[in-house]
Amino acid sequence: MSHEQNANALQNVTFDSATESGHAHGYLRVPESGSGPGVIVIQEWWGLTDHIAAIVDRYAREGFVALAPDLYGGRTTHDSAEAAQLMTDLPAEQAVQDLAGAVTYLLERPEVTSSTVGAVGFCMGGGFVLRLAARQGERVGAAVPWYGLPGEETDFSGLRAAVLGHYGEEDTSVPLEAVRATAQRIGEQAGVEVTLHEYPAPHAFYNDERPNYRRESAELAWERTTSFLRERLA
Repeated sequence: MSHEQNANALQNVTFDSATESGHAHGYLRVPESGSGPGVIVIQEWWGLTDHIAAIVDRYAREGFVALAPDLYGGRTTHDSAEAAQLMTDLPAEQAVQDLAGAVTYLLERPEVTSSTVGAVGFCMGGGFVLRLAARQGERVGAAVPWYGLPGEETDFSGLRAAVLGHYGEEDTSVPLEAVRATAQRIGEQAGVEVTLHEYPAPHAFYNDERPNYRRESAELAWERTTSFLRERLA
């Protein structure tokens, strides 16, 4: 087994969660200025990896208080089959409860200047971004899924966040037809603004540790996301 069962060395904060354990862990970074809007970064199916930590670090450099909850409780992997198993074994409700706890934790931290948080997620995390925003209502002001979707049963009627989505034209696992159908459902059920951007790229095009990385698309999507978060969380 290549995935790590022990506590993730990247964990540096613990926060309350409505799950059976009563708490969850994550990786937090505060900008050098000492304060900023709050952003939750939701992991890919690999777990809370160095790549996700680097995204948190980058948001902190951009002036955000950023937190990546550890949805796998310390486990990570670089093997696709194991990642698929970890994702399958993760109860969706448990993950949403941990993420809800992260929202409360950020909003209660004195360094966070925004009255709502942004949620940004990649692959598996992209689906959880939309689930979280639908459940947290006005506490999530901006939702940014990157190449991920929740299940078709998701009820978006409680979603109040503006949505910005990034998806690859060459993504065989998340077809654009499904992306556009989800955006339409969000509009119909929640009546909120949904902006979709499509890129000449495959799935996971932001992950510079994987062969699907596409620098130009990744940086354009990053710039769009950062501007969107600044505008929506101001």
